[in-house]
Parts: sequence; structure tokens; C-alpha cells
Amino acid sequence: MYYGLLTLSVVMFGVQFMMNSRYQRYAGSGMAATFMFALFGNTAGLVCLLIINKFAFGFTPFTLIMAVLTALNSILYTFCSLKAFEHINLSLYSIFAMLGGMVLPFVFGVLFYSEPLTVGNVICFVLIVAALSLTVERGEKKNGGIYYAGVFLLNGMSGVLSKIFTSAGFEKCNAAVYSIWVSIATVVISGVILLCMLRTVKKPSLPAFGFAAGCGAISRVANYFLVVALAVLPAAVQYPFVTGGTMIVSTVISVLCHQKPSRRELLSVALSFVGLLALILFETVIYTI
Repeated sequence: MYYGLLTLSVVMFGVQFMMNSRYQRYAGSGMAATFMFALFGNTAGLVCLLIINKFAFGFTPFTLIMAVLTALNSILYTFCSLKAFEHINLSLYSIFAMLGGMVLPFVFGVLFYSEPLTVGNVICFVLIVAALSLTVERGEKKNGGIYYAGVFLLNGMSGVLSKIFTSAGFEKCNAAVYSIWVSIATVVISGVILLCMLRTVKKPSLPAFGFAAGCGAISRVANYFLVVALAVLPAAVQYPFVTGGTMIVSTVISVLCHQKPSRRELLSVALSFVGLLALILFETVIYTI
């Protein structure tokens, strides 16, 4: 069941990256575009999560604190993502995002939560790092490095914050209610800032609104699936799976969008697939012994 949730979230993340890139084309990458993206996207995500949770709700102080921290991290990640798209394509963007999303939670889980280093997750981790390194091309634009680093760190912090929430011993709400609070916090923060910028904010185009709402809904539901799975699967297993899977999905989407992948990109996808296969096989053996 939980690997099924991870697989579904992987597909959703691949689609989300594509929609994020399209939003940047229509809305730009400034502060106003960032907060509009956060506002529209999380409003749509909030509606989806309320429906999934059958409009049940709850509250604890720890849940609210973690939701606010996650919301701030999400807004900063959106800003860095939109800025990064000015310099790099979807494929290279996904490398920075996914590498950060894998490495930080992996290391955090091993160091601070004593998650086991199994043969499967080590092989998967090494192969995916090798796969990511293959996709780096010479001659990419040098400027924008701070935004690439932001994408790397902030996407990784998303997984770290989820791990802290699921593992902490404080009284807390379930994964669905936590995700709802993250959306609420993001809507409130971005809405207040947009009100302060009202005179300088231009009305978004219909395509920009559509991509923001679609991306937000997909992102919130996909992250909800990750939080649910994280209650059972170690971060050292989950995030290599998500990273390798998203690389594969992103490549498939690029092909469907008539962007022919290079041989190196195809080889990187093959390495990712082998890494995922090793992870699933070894973890299946462990859980069945």
C-alpha cells in the first residue's frame, strides 16, 4: 500500500514540476508571482485536502508550529524555483530539486533517528547520485547559483520537516489535518503579503491561474501521501524511491512534450530504475523475513 502511495506521489511530482515551469512562463519569477502561486495553489490544495479528510479538522500547538515552518519553507522554495527556471530547463531543475529532496532527509534520518543503512537503500542512493551526475551538462549558465542552492536545500528541508513532524513525541494531528494546516498557513502568509503589495500586483492571466491552482493541488495531495507513508517507511527508503521515480517520470513527460532526451539522460534514467529495483527487492526481503 505504502509503495503504491509513493508511486502515485512520484507521478504527481513529475507533473507538478512541468506545471511549475509553465506557470513561470506566464507569470514571471518576481515576488508577486511567488505569492500568487502560493495563494492560488494552496487554496486549491486546501479544498482537495478537506475533501480527502471529509472536512474533519483538529488542532494542536505542535501541528500549527510545524505547519507554519513548512509553509515558510514552501514559499521560499517556490521563489527559488521560479528564479531557477530563468536559467535552467525542467530536466536540470529536477536534478537540483530531487537531489536535495533525497540527500537531506536520507542523512537526517540516519544521523538523528538511527534509521538503518540497508544494502538496498545504499545501492539505490549511490546509483541515483550517479544518475544525477550524468545529467549535468557543461556550458550551463553560471548565474543563478544561489537559486539552484535554494532549490536543493529547501526541497530537502521539506522532507526533513515532514520527518520531524511524524517522529516527534508531541501531541499532533494526523497527516491529513497537518497538510490542511500547511495549506492554511501558506494561504494566510501569502495573502497578507499580497495585500501589502496590492498596488504593484498585476492581475494574473487565466493560464497562470490554472497552472498555479493545478500545481498547488497536486503538490499538497502528493506531499500528504508522503507524510502518510513516512509514518511507516524510513526516510532513508522513501526519499531515494521518490527521487529516482521522479527522474523517470520527468523524462517521460519531456518525451511526451517533444523534448528528445540525450543518451546521458536515458542512461541516468536506467541507473535510477536499477536503483529503485534494488531498493524494492532488498526492502521486500527485509520485511518478509
